[in-house]
Amino acid sequence: MDSTYPPAYKRYVLLMLTLVYAFNFIDRQILVILQEPIKADMGLSDAQLGLLSGFTFAVIYVTAGIPIAYWADRGNRRNIVALSLTVWSSMTAISSFVQNYAQLLLARLGVGLGEAGGSPPSHSIISDYYPPEQRATALSFYSTGIYAGILLGFAFGGIIADSFGWRMAFLVVGLPGVLLAVVLRLTVKEPQRGRYDGNAISHKPGLKETLHILRMRPSFWYLSLGCALSAYVTYGNGNFFPSYLIRSHGMSLSQVGLVLALLSGITGAIGTFLGGYIADRLGEHEKRWYLWVPMWGGLIGFLPYFYVLLGDNTAGILATLAFVNIVTTVYLGPSIAVSHTLVPPAMRAMTSAILFFVLNMIGLGLGPLLTGILSDSLAATYGADSLRYAMAITAAIGGLGLVMFYLGAKQLPRDLARAASQKPAD
Repeated sequence: MDSTYPPAYKRYVLLMLTLVYAFNFIDRQILVILQEPIKADMGLSDAQLGLLSGFTFAVIYVTAGIPIAYWADRGNRRNIVALSLTVWSSMTAISSFVQNYAQLLLARLGVGLGEAGGSPPSHSIISDYYPPEQRATALSFYSTGIYAGILLGFAFGGIIADSFGWRMAFLVVGLPGVLLAVVLRLTVKEPQRGRYDGNAISHKPGLKETLHILRMRPSFWYLSLGCALSAYVTYGNGNFFPSYLIRSHGMSLSQVGLVLALLSGITGAIGTFLGGYIADRLGEHEKRWYLWVPMWGGLIGFLPYFYVLLGDNTAGILATLAFVNIVTTVYLGPSIAVSHTLVPPAMRAMTSAILFFVLNMIGLGLGPLLTGILSDSLAATYGADSLRYAMAITAAIGGLGLVMFYLGAKQLPRDLARAASQKPAD
């Protein structure tokens, strides 16, 4: 296969994969904006909502991610992404027909199974379309799909649910993904693997060999825990943020959908892109900036976030949330980029899957579930405000992620040198 692609085509591929990622989060986050009407319709507790939007989804997502990444490191990554998009979009549409909590749980398991095949193959494709010095920027642009998906999911989910009910919202956001999968399959080319790394790849390492290499890269585990604890707050509080605004600030579902679409979608995308762009610029001379950028971003936003959760002025907390979103969403692109630099090209999809396993089991799996349990346990004392205090505890726990990024940065120069020379650990 020709290893050279015009810049315009490379941008098209990046845009297409970013759009797929946006659909990933539209279908994942649509449940978040619909939680309150679903809770009322089915008589659910906050713990059940946390289990539905967090732990249960995360278990199937991360478990399926490992074998799919193994497949992606050997097979056609474009086809895997297209197939995965078809599965998760179809299961989202099917969610509109469920009649009870168990059926909805099964449908969300199907969404998680499909979404497991989205990011690791996409990360690997991008790393073969862009050279190392541009990867953090490209992967950060890709990661803005998270916030484009949140924007569209919140906006359309809230409006459609208010006008036509929560079932129609699932159907409307699910079906277009099937069409996008066809376009992706027909227009995106599978790139030559490892073409920017001077490696002709014949050996295909598996999970055991990848873990063996990563055991010699302690910075990878620190950055994984840093990402996981950041995601613990993102999912643990983000999945309940619409409920928090409805319960503690008296906003309607459509108001919450529009406000969070604009705030979380736009500011999160800005922060995510800036994280990779800044890391690539500063990292030209000091590679530790790839982990210092996430550390400083989280540190700057740490204290203001507590005003967002505990303040009573709705306009004030939303303005502060916009700032906090920008500085605390800078972590993902730099972390993915540097994790790909720590391993050979044939291990990239598996490395992304392992990173996302740690991130999602702690962040997506435990975050919403424990926040929901905390909220239920505090309800007798604080009533409707129990959720905001539960979210504040979640935010405090997430602060440990800053320590993880700091420790990862200390180990990074030695790990990068070891990766470049392919020498084992001392």
